[in-house]
Amino acid sequence: MANMTVAEIIANLFEGFCQNGIIFICTLLMAIPLGLIITFGSMSKIWPVKWLTKTFVWIIRGTPLMLQLFVVLYAPGILFDMPVKSRMTAVLIAFVINYAAYFSEIYRGGIEGISKGQYEAGQVLGMTKVQVFFKVVLFQVVKSITPPMSNEIITLVKDTSLSRVVGIPEIIMCADRFTKSGLIWPLFSTGLYFLIFNGVLTLLFGYIEKKMNYYKN
Repeated sequence: MANMTVAEIIANLFEGFCQNGIIFICTLLMAIPLGLIITFGSMSKIWPVKWLTKTFVWIIRGTPLMLQLFVVLYAPGILFDMPVKSRMTAVLIAFVINYAAYFSEIYRGGIEGISKGQYEAGQVLGMTKVQVFFKVVLFQVVKSITPPMSNEIITLVKDTSLSRVVGIPEIIMCADRFTKSGLIWPLFSTGLYFLIFNGVLTLLFGYIEKKMNYYKN
């Protein structure tokens, strides 16, 4: 590895970062809708559903993501003799469950932050509850949850590096291999990958927030 050229090392680091990108994109695509489902469960008027959902969210939010990665990877094989065949599958399951739980609390806070008067006003105008939610409430909820969602999504970018603990060759794991060969700069350069990615996301979320300023209260 020490004999590799700078271009080859950068290419190797980029391949590792692609693993981070896959985890990031797949987690977002699955956790965002799953979080909404969990939100409806935690806000349900059916007490057992509400209690189970809130307990689930409490457990997920109260335990480290690293521990959840190990549980998802090893628990099915130990407890049920049904081992997870792919480490990437285990990583995605753990990440999706973890971030869906966090997203659900953000959704719930946004929905509960809308005054009951807006629901009542929509119903007075002859709208159904579904119409009120999608035509009156939804866009206000989206505006209110954009800042906390952006923070969680940026945190997700950095958390993808945790996948190395179960053997996924993400960028920091790739850089660490070069460090063991006597090269330190690849390890520090991984920060540049994350800074650029998070910088782009920061600009994107800033643009979205500006575009939604017309929903000012």
